[in-house]
Amino acid sequence: MTRKYNLYQIDSFTKEKFTGNPAGVITNADGLTDYEMQKIARELNNSETAFIFSSNSREYDAHIRFFTPTNEVPICGHATIAAHYARAVENGLDTSRVYHKTGAGILPVDIVKKNEDYKIVMTQGKIEFGTIIDGMSRKELLAALNIKNSDLLENYKIQIVSTGHSKVMIGIKSIEILNALEPNYDALSKLSKVIKCNGYYVFTTDLQNSDILIHGRMFAPAIGINEDPVTGNANGPLGAYLVHHNLIHHNNSLFKFKAVQGEAIRRPGIIEVEVNIEDKEPVEVKISGDAVITFKTELLLND
Repeated sequence: MTRKYNLYQIDSFTKEKFTGNPAGVITNADGLTDYEMQKIARELNNSETAFIFSSNSREYDAHIRFFTPTNEVPICGHATIAAHYARAVENGLDTSRVYHKTGAGILPVDIVKKNEDYKIVMTQGKIEFGTIIDGMSRKELLAALNIKNSDLLENYKIQIVSTGHSKVMIGIKSIEILNALEPNYDALSKLSKVIKCNGYYVFTTDLQNSDILIHGRMFAPAIGINEDPVTGNANGPLGAYLVHHNLIHHNNSLFKFKAVQGEAIRRPGIIEVEVNIEDKEPVEVKISGDAVITFKTELLLND
């Protein structure tokens, strides 16, 4: 018997093909085994591939699982945007709110239909502030990134932050330093085992550009992603981090900004971040972005 699966390649956080962050999406994943999903993710070789399963509960509309080429991960920003974009196009959805079950819990996703196209808004998981990286781990991190203490933004702690899939936040002083980074991926992978965090988000604040606040790069070699072009689960937690450490001005209810990522590897994309604030602390993070289908095909698997 031959099983047929709808397979998409979708670029997230962009409307221009071959930019932004590519994700594989299978919209009818029922029947796939863990082994098959891992093999498909490895074959497509995107940083993540999303597999959409039918819901068997009133609590959510779809169950989505996310695989890198080497591991399953709890949730992924750009692959969430891609998965719900594909699902909206396939089902001709109107503006609506849907819920998806992920490794980070059951979370809402807003489908915004505009001019016969879609923008996807993802509410991220619980905000958690983890370890501040100091001492030997900090020295090893700076050596792995080939940056000096003097390159770091002052008063920006190097800290693990999560909204479902943790990242290390590393603020540096200039776009020039950012774009020149050539990390030691082996050293970053080894450090990941020590600090129990796989992703490193290096960013700089661009106060000259009123539209774009953040330029960033994200490295996660421990899970098979040397560099990720545009990362929802980095920029979302960064918004919470900036509010928590009082590093930006806000009105104590909402902080919004745009970030550009992927410039150094010629896959630029723009991500929009919203942080809801209560009593000067972040309480909820949303990211949103555009998407474009690069190709759609059919995957045939023989039993």
